[in-house]
Amino acid sequence: MGTGDYYATLGVTRDATEKDVSAAYRRLARKYHPDVTGGDKDAEERFKQVNEAYEVLSDGEKRTAYDKWGDQWMHAEQLEEMQRQGAFGGASGGPGGFSFTVGDDPFGGTRGQQDPAGFGNIFGRLFRGFGEAPGGPGPVRGRDIEHAVSVSLAEAFHGSTRTIQVQTQGPNGAEVKRLEVKIPAGVENGSRIKLSGKGSPGAGGPPGDLILVISVGLDPRFERRGADLYTDIPVPLSVAVLGGEVEVPTITSRVALRIPQATQNGRTFRLADQGMPVLNAERRGAVLAKVQVVLPEQLSDEQRRLFEQLRDLEPARAGDKDGDERQSA
Repeated sequence: MGTGDYYATLGVTRDATEKDVSAAYRRLARKYHPDVTGGDKDAEERFKQVNEAYEVLSDGEKRTAYDKWGDQWMHAEQLEEMQRQGAFGGASGGPGGFSFTVGDDPFGGTRGQQDPAGFGNIFGRLFRGFGEAPGGPGPVRGRDIEHAVSVSLAEAFHGSTRTIQVQTQGPNGAEVKRLEVKIPAGVENGSRIKLSGKGSPGAGGPPGDLILVISVGLDPRFERRGADLYTDIPVPLSVAVLGGEVEVPTITSRVALRIPQATQNGRTFRLADQGMPVLNAERRGAVLAKVQVVLPEQLSDEQRRLFEQLRDLEPARAGDKDGDERQSA
């Protein structure tokens, strides 16, 4: 994936704070999330770019390397070493391009030649010629690759597998790989699953990693907050008053919940260990069930008579008593 300008991708300035970067990422991730855009390919590509930019700019070490070396930030260690050894002949780098100012470029450049595309022949040689000359630059690790994966809430609960295609770029050019990957139970929106050695091949060095960026779909039954699941449960008025049992949904089934008598509307019950698994942990969150008392939409004559009897049995409220006294006066 072409990096472009990460700051422009997130719509922030180069002096943006970590908080600014996070806020911009959340706004754009919601806008281009596959669940929102309905499979729009342009939006999916934009979502990947936003995640790639955030991965770099939210990491202090990566951001520093990007600010200095631009699109080649992932080769910062090799570039720093080459600079220390004078391999650039006094050159300076950055996101805006590369300029050779002193001496000849040992990798094919010419003194004083501008390379606005970013490092030109240097990286052609970096990927083609490692080991060709004694004392030359060392091996280069392959580039990490990010790949967006969408799963349902049920798949996030149980874990899942996906067959994906990723394009790698290495010394021998581009290659498309077809991989079967495992999504562990407990993943959340934004979870990043690293598959070591599944990224682009290196140039004499180890391959990079494949980073799965997870997005979890919405479920009409629940609102997810971490490992906890929040849901509303309809409770008939008679059950709320007299007590009884209602069913509460979970991801895998429905469980019985005992409602005590005189339960107020909006009361929340916590069902421990019925929520989502915690990623990489042997525990689960809870289901939090909020009571929504359901009033009858129509009353039969018998029901009306009984409610009127109930009203007559209720103790008079202070406000009602005062009102009766004023009315009789």
